[in-house]
Amino acid sequence: MIDVALLSVIRRWRLRDGMAIREIARRTGLSRNTVRKYLSNGVTDPHYPDRQSPSKLDGFVDKLAAWLKTESSKGRKQRRNLRQIHADLVALGYTGSYDRVAAFARHWRQMQHEAARTTGRGAFVPLTFAPGEAFQFDWSEDWAMIGGERTKLQVAQFKLSHSRAFLLRAYPLQTHEMLFDAHNHAFAVLGGVPRRGIYDNMKTAVDRIGKGRERQVNLRFQVMVNHYVFDAEFCNAAAGWEKGQIEKNVQDSRHRLWHGAPAFDTLADLNDWLAARCIALWSELAHPEQKDRTIADVWAEERPILMAAPTPFDGFVEHTKRVSPTCLVHFERNRYSVPATFANRPISLRVYAHRLVMATEGHVIAEHVRCFDRRHAGGQTLYDWRHYLAVLQRKPGALRNGAPFLELPDGFKRLQAQLTKRPGGDREMVEILALVLHHDEEAVLSAVELALESGVPSKLHVLNLLGRLVEQLPPAPVTTPQDLVLGVEPQANVIRYDSLREKRHAA
Repeated sequence: MIDVALLSVIRRWRLRDGMAIREIARRTGLSRNTVRKYLSNGVTDPHYPDRQSPSKLDGFVDKLAAWLKTESSKGRKQRRNLRQIHADLVALGYTGSYDRVAAFARHWRQMQHEAARTTGRGAFVPLTFAPGEAFQFDWSEDWAMIGGERTKLQVAQFKLSHSRAFLLRAYPLQTHEMLFDAHNHAFAVLGGVPRRGIYDNMKTAVDRIGKGRERQVNLRFQVMVNHYVFDAEFCNAAAGWEKGQIEKNVQDSRHRLWHGAPAFDTLADLNDWLAARCIALWSELAHPEQKDRTIADVWAEERPILMAAPTPFDGFVEHTKRVSPTCLVHFERNRYSVPATFANRPISLRVYAHRLVMATEGHVIAEHVRCFDRRHAGGQTLYDWRHYLAVLQRKPGALRNGAPFLELPDGFKRLQAQLTKRPGGDREMVEILALVLHHDEEAVLSAVELALESGVPSKLHVLNLLGRLVEQLPPAPVTTPQDLVLGVEPQANVIRYDSLREKRHAA
């Protein structure tokens, strides 16, 4: 293959200078047939003909192109990557390499990009929002040091579309109760509720995507929207530019907040820091459109226009659970105790962002802090020893090795160590523990501490001390006004009634 420069010289020697083909062949070292071929065909840009060789991918091109088109319309987190697509092709009989699939995907994306650019789809229209008109919401994934461990977090991000005031709040999961809790905190910090909210088609809000703007909205999400009285709008599929402000906020927050974030003891400490840091940034950052003003300045004008936030939404997700014979309710691989009287019965489990509430017949029967620790393969069991007192009164021997009673307060443990050395000590200890069902636990514990200090702890001694601690003081004497003082003080003399009887008989 000769290059363009050599071909130009050959054509100039022959067509301008009239040089013989033999002389051209001698000077260039090419054969006369080669010189004649390039001169006779009028070639000005020499190149190899397209190679026609079969590829193992040829039979799967249509399927692969259809898959790539389908995946491109999905959200980033829902898409299959090329490794998964290659594996699916192999399952259909493809025997070629992953590199060939990747090369085809690169070429396909380049062609789509070129097509979008020529049809104008790569152009966008700037958006503007009136004060109090809208806010934008999105989830992001970030990392932070919590409790000495690098923890993956799901971060809820809010941004007022006019003032650009923003708030971040971190959670362990992207679930309904986390979404509701994030809205409660966001509207409290941002100072009110805009007229509408702009979301992508997240699963916690949209159950099914229809044609165009048609959406089947999740019922619980719609209840939250009705509570705060705003209109929820959802972007078109793969149209992130419709909420471009919050998309950019996700990128900016990584270097503004997460890269310099310190270590935290708890998730609550992290969220307190995030709220304070976001508010501080409002005063540090210039408004992108009103360059001479900060975000805080524009937000101060927008805040009075926002609708005042009502009481926080009771954002729980309810499940029906059956209590096990060991008085436990299972949720997310963990187990939580409830009072023994509800064993083997169905109850309602209300799941909040950070706590679990068990209820039945409209009454709350137990509450636990929600556990997210996944370091234990089989999950964890969270006991409340008070839930097992009804069983313990029938089976006092269970006090010695019962798992729930490993968490007894130190004072009860020391009393148990002394009482179990006596005959009937288990029963006596159970009756002392049962006092917390009728009296304040701190008062019972104080009575136990005093009994231990006396050196002769017993049930009767604890009851005596508890009676003194909870005994109410006698009312203070009342000073009687002079006008109400009796002229004749009453006397406790029953003999006077005999005189009344005698007068009746005489009559």
